[in-house]
Amino acid sequence: MEAADLGQHISRRFNEDMERVRTRVMQMGGFVEQQLQQAVIALVEGDSELGEQIARDDYKVNRMEVEIDEECGRIIATRQPTASDLRVMVAIIKTITDLERIGDEVEKVGFIAAKLALMEKPADHYREIRHLGKLVTEMVHDALHAFARLDADEAFEVARRDRKVDEEYEAIQRQSITFMMEDPRSIRRALEVMWVVRAMERIGDHAKNICEYTVYMVHGKDIRHLSLDDAERQIRDSAQERQG
Repeated sequence: MEAADLGQHISRRFNEDMERVRTRVMQMGGFVEQQLQQAVIALVEGDSELGEQIARDDYKVNRMEVEIDEECGRIIATRQPTASDLRVMVAIIKTITDLERIGDEVEKVGFIAAKLALMEKPADHYREIRHLGKLVTEMVHDALHAFARLDADEAFEVARRDRKVDEEYEAIQRQSITFMMEDPRSIRRALEVMWVVRAMERIGDHAKNICEYTVYMVHGKDIRHLSLDDAERQIRDSAQERQG
């Protein structure tokens, strides 16, 4: 085989490997998203059995992370990726770590949903949790969509929603404290609710992280320690300098 043909062969095999890994990341993300949706349903509807099932299935998320991580290691060792391809591999490994951590938070919500199912429901049937759950589920879904499409603009848009999640989280925390002060009988349930919304706030953080990795894949810039406004401005300035 000629050197040029060999290079083309290696490149083709690498692209096939990468496409397979990206597909598996999306499958893992889809499963985590589904688990999150079901955990919120279990809590709102008081379905103890569903909550316990969600918690038990966390091992599937862990297994996916290990398998994808091992596959990435094999590709790096055997395909010798270029700097830009290696950047993508690093972003994928970081993404599955955050997906696994979202799975851990969903597991907590499942366990708490099973416990709350045994308590009397509040009059609003956990309306605020339902709303916050919708916000973070959409964040996870759209962060994965931006990741799949390598869409940095969408990634920035999704990352900005984390502020709204934080605001909702803080409002529910304040409300729960008020309930406990007004009615000591509500303390146990209110504490469990506070753990749930804390888990959801963390899920929002992990979704934002995935958006930051997408920006890193597209632009090669680590924006984790920058404000979103500063990151967008620096990327825009760099693009203008290259064009000028």
